[in-house]
Amino acid sequence: MFLKNFKLLTIVALLASSFACKNQNKKATEVAVEEKPVYTSSLPLDSLVMPEGFKVHTFVENLDGARSMAMGDNGTLFVGTRTENKLYAVIDSDNDFVADRTIVLDTTLEVPNGIAFKNGALYVAEVNRLLRYDNIEERLDNPPKPVVIYDDYPDKFHHGWKYIAFGPDDKLYVPVGAPCNICDDTDKDERFATITRMDLDGSNREIVARGVRNTVGFTWHPDTDQLWFTDNGRDMMGDDIPPCELNKVTEIGAHFGYPFCHGGTIADPEFGAKRSCDEFVPPVQNLGAHVAPLAVKFVEGAMFPEKYQKQILIAEHGSWNRSEKSGYRITKVTLEGDKAVKYEPFIEGWLNHKNQTRWGRPVDMLFLKDGSLLISDDYGDAVYRIYLEEQA
Repeated sequence: MFLKNFKLLTIVALLASSFACKNQNKKATEVAVEEKPVYTSSLPLDSLVMPEGFKVHTFVENLDGARSMAMGDNGTLFVGTRTENKLYAVIDSDNDFVADRTIVLDTTLEVPNGIAFKNGALYVAEVNRLLRYDNIEERLDNPPKPVVIYDDYPDKFHHGWKYIAFGPDDKLYVPVGAPCNICDDTDKDERFATITRMDLDGSNREIVARGVRNTVGFTWHPDTDQLWFTDNGRDMMGDDIPPCELNKVTEIGAHFGYPFCHGGTIADPEFGAKRSCDEFVPPVQNLGAHVAPLAVKFVEGAMFPEKYQKQILIAEHGSWNRSEKSGYRITKVTLEGDKAVKYEPFIEGWLNHKNQTRWGRPVDMLFLKDGSLLISDDYGDAVYRIYLEEQA
C-alpha cells in the first residue's frame, strides 16, 4: 500500500513539475513577445526601401504639415509648420517611441517653420520675427505669451520661411532666402540670400554666408564645428540644371555664387555675365536638380553602424515643377575627410516613379538619445522613426 501511494505521489509531483515548467516557459514566451514593440500605421510604410536591418514606424501621425523639429530638455518634441501656421508639442510619456499626446501650442503665427530649443526656451522664427517661449515645457497646457526678440528682418514671403538652429558657438543661425526665383536684391537689403547669426537676445547680428538662394537646413561638423548647409537651386532652366547643392562654410562672409553661378560651374543666363564662377566657393557636392534638399545631418546616432558615423544624410523634399519628379527621399553623402566621394539614396519610396504619385515629402531629421532617427513629413503629416530592429 505504501509503495502504491509513493508511486502515486511521485507521478503527481512529476506532472505538477511538468505543468509548472510549461507555465514558466509560456510566461517567458509571453514576456518576450510583450517586450518586442508592435507598431502599426495608416501610411504605406512597406513601400519605403532602406538598407538591410533598418526599420521604420510612425512616431506620430495626423500632424498637419509637420516641418522643423526641436527636442526639449524633458523629452518634448516640438514641431513647426509652414502653411498651417501651427506650433505643436508632441509627448511620448511612456518612452515607447509612439506619441501619446499632441498639443497645439499656437495657431496665430505666420509661417512658423523654424524652431530651436535652448535653456528651457523654445525659439520660433516667422518670416520677419523671432519669438521665444520661456519655460515652455512646464507650461504646455497654458503656453506663455512669447517674447519678441526681433521683428525687423525682411518680410518677403517668397523663400521667407526659416530654418533656425543653435551653433556650437551658442549663437542662433537664421537664413534669409532670396525674395524671387532669380534676382539680385542685396542692394535693397544686404541680408537677402544669406545666412546670419546672432546672440540669444538678437544682438550682434552678422552675415555668415552670402550668395545662398534658399537654405532650409544646416548643421555643424562634429569634429571641426564648420557650418554645412543645403541650398535649393533656381528654377526655369530645364529639368536637369542647375543642381541643388551641399556646401560648407570655411570663412565667415564667404560667397556661394547665387545669383551669378550655380553648382560651381554653371553661369546664370541672366546674371552670369556680371561675375565669374571662379570668384565663389564651389559646392562640396552637387545634388540632383530640383530635389529641394532641406535638412542635413551628420550621423551621430549610436544605433547606426560604424560605417555611417559622421557621414551626411539629406532630406530631399522633392521637385514641384520637373516633368518627372525627383527627390522625395533621404540621401547619403559619403565623406573622406571633408571631401564628398559618394552620393546615393538612403531611404526611398515616398515617390512611385512609375505612376509619378507621392504619399510623403521628408523635411527635417533629428536623432533621439537611443540613436534612432526621426524624420518629419509635411505631406504625409507624420513623423517617422528609423531604427535597427535588434536594438528597438
